[in-house]
Amino acid sequence: MEEKKKPTKYEKWFKFLRGVERFILRPLFPYKKHGNLQKYNSNYIVVCNHYRIWDVLYPVCVTDQPVHYMGKSNLWKNKLFGKFLDKCQAICVNRDGNDAKALMQSMRYLKNKEVVALFPEGTRNKTDEPFLPFKSGATLMSIRTKSPIIPIIQVKKAKIFRKADIIIGEPIEFSEYYDKKPTEEQILECDEKLMNKMLEIRTNFLAEKEAQKQEKKRKKKK
Repeated sequence: MEEKKKPTKYEKWFKFLRGVERFILRPLFPYKKHGNLQKYNSNYIVVCNHYRIWDVLYPVCVTDQPVHYMGKSNLWKNKLFGKFLDKCQAICVNRDGNDAKALMQSMRYLKNKEVVALFPEGTRNKTDEPFLPFKSGATLMSIRTKSPIIPIIQVKKAKIFRKADIIIGEPIEFSEYYDKKPTEEQILECDEKLMNKMLEIRTNFLAEKEAQKQEKKRKKKK
């Protein structure tokens, strides 16, 4: 019989953080998951649209594995918080997003069958638009490491004590570019496809929810 692998210090630390999320943060910012709830146990990239700082809760809901978050370098300006991020093995990214070191670190995690999470908008969305334009990074990593992308869509901005709708989409792959060197233009096209797919998931969800609402009204009138 194969001996069960002992969890690493980092896996134990992340298990503790999950407990904090489950018993402290989730009651404050509750959410309902929709869509594919399968637990993925392999290398993949989680992408999520970004409204609030506590959006970090949502990428962990698709896996039992530790998650390596990509974050802007200014998050490390506070030394205490920077040490916490380092303990979480977060990946520091320069503000302009063109950070080769961060990209290589992310790819190392993915090639080691680990999970990387990022917010492709690059900053919190404070507009009335569903999403901000996506920055390059997620699709390039996906292609180079042959890692699927798991999209997570927040339907609306979460509010304290108000349940948010979180949609977990099916894996997205750009396998047509595997073992190739896509051009910058092709990478931008992949970024746009990813954003459009996430917008489509959100639009379909809202349409279905509205249809259910109208159906309930119709039944009440009978």
